[in-house]
Amino acid sequence: MEGFLALLQQYGTFVYVLLFGYCALKSGWLPLFAGYAAHTGALDVSLVALFAFLGGYLGDELRFALARAYGTTWLKNPNRLGQLFKTANMLANRYGPAYIFLYRYPKGLRTIGALPVGLTQISWRRFSTLNACSALLWVVVLVGGGYTFGATFDSFGVEKLTALSILFLCLFLVTLYRLWKKLTVTQNHQEQ
Repeated sequence: MEGFLALLQQYGTFVYVLLFGYCALKSGWLPLFAGYAAHTGALDVSLVALFAFLGGYLGDELRFALARAYGTTWLKNPNRLGQLFKTANMLANRYGPAYIFLYRYPKGLRTIGALPVGLTQISWRRFSTLNACSALLWVVVLVGGGYTFGATFDSFGVEKLTALSILFLCLFLVTLYRLWKKLTVTQNHQEQ
């Protein structure tokens, strides 16, 4: 953690730009660390929250737009990839609002999380509203958690945070797998 705080002092306000870019691309632990850095006084908590929110929100808006613009050709593809996108589309149609709030948290999922939603019939306005609410909740949990519990952060350790993130990913993947299987069984019965 000392190395992280030293980088903040070296790069100053450029850290907020890096935080924005990081949050636009993924959902790892950097917002939590930035909240902790704000707790120590190395960063401004309001700027950390703002840049994390904008990065999280705008990154998902871009992925949604890309899927909306180019994703329909993915659904029409008759090969295995096309089938995967069709099933993902059905799942996102059925569980879209809940999915929008959940895909930010498991490690590695956020990078592609908004793509299936862009393949659904959900309106951009509705997605944008849910995305903003989800990004706000994400910022409150991570940045707020880092800021509020900064004193206990050092004693908890990064290794435990990584393990917790992997646990969330596993739980999400198991749930997604069960829903996927349930949907494909239902789909196969309807086709027969």
